[in-house]
Amino acid sequence: MSAVELAAHGLTLSGIDYVRAIFAGELPPPPIATLMGFRGVEAEPGRAVFEILPGEEHYNPIGSVHGGVALTLLDSAMGCAVHTLLDAGVGYTTLEVKANFVRPITAATGLVRCEGVVLHGGSRVATAEGRVTDSAGKLLAHGTTTCLIMR
Repeated sequence: MSAVELAAHGLTLSGIDYVRAIFAGELPPPPIATLMGFRGVEAEPGRAVFEILPGEEHYNPIGSVHGGVALTLLDSAMGCAVHTLLDAGVGYTTLEVKANFVRPITAATGLVRCEGVVLHGGSRVATAEGRVTDSAGKLLAHGTTTCLIMR
C-alpha cells in the first residue's frame, strides 16, 4: 500500500481505529516512521506514544542526535494524539509546533519514548503537548502543537 493509499484508507476509519491499526501492524507505518526508525506503541483517545532507539545514523555534526529527530517524534505523537479524537472522514494538519530540547540524546541514551496528549480538542483547532523521555523517565525534550481540523 502506497503512502497516498494509506492516507486515503485512513479517512474511512475513525482516528483511533486508524492509529491503533498502524500501531498494531495491521496497516503499514507511514514512511517517515520507517525512515527514522520509530514506532507507535500505545494509542487511546487523546493520547499516543512512540518509541525510538537512537543510533549514530540520527547524529548531527556535533555528535548527538539531531534535534529534528526529537521534533519529528513530538510532531508525530502530538498529531496522532489529536488524530485519535477524530471521526472517520475528518483529517488534520499541523499549523504550528514548538519544541524545547533540555538534554542531549545520543546512542548511549537507550530507548527514547515520546508521549503526546491532547490539551484541547475543538471542532476546528486542537492543541496538544508532548514529552520525550529516556527509559528512566528523565525529560529530554518537550513541545506543543496546534492542529487544524479539516472536516
